[in-house]
Amino acid sequence: MVFDITQLKKIRKQLNLTQNQFAKESGVSQSLIAKIESSNLDPTYSKVKKIEVAIEKLSKIKEIKAKEIMTKNLIWIDKKEKLPKITNLMIKHSISQLPVMNNKKVIGIIYENSIIKEENLNKNTSAEQIMEDLPPIISPETGLEVIKNLLRYYNSILVKDKEDVIGIITKSDLIKNLNRA
Repeated sequence: MVFDITQLKKIRKQLNLTQNQFAKESGVSQSLIAKIESSNLDPTYSKVKKIEVAIEKLSKIKEIKAKEIMTKNLIWIDKKEKLPKITNLMIKHSISQLPVMNNKKVIGIIYENSIIKEENLNKNTSAEQIMEDLPPIISPETGLEVIKNLLRYYNSILVKDKEDVIGIITKSDLIKNLNRA
């Protein structure tokens, strides 16, 4: 993607910065920013590069992170639990997916579809029998663009910090937070 200097004012405003604040972040003068924004100056390549680097850095800082949109109170089920408990948990908490754990480690996930497509379903069916492979696992610092791309292909994403799964992000969580982006 090529940076368009004519869009500087729009970008700066999206970052919620004054000309002075943006100039300091960019390492250029406030008067240079003002002249560029009013189309009274065609800046040198080196100045444009400084501005472009600052915009890239500031955009990443302000990007929404996984830890801000994830559901923190993760509801999960042990691999040995049976179908009645699985469905009751999903209904009680209005959730469409349920991570499956074994000795405090996530080993799979159950989606509504996991239950629907199971042919030999009965009250003794265990979580381990109907669980599917793990969805992608990301860090709490993962940005919104990565999350959006993953949710195009997966129903959910787990958020892990060190050894612990600390949250889940579903398509519903993403939609609830799109206005913040």
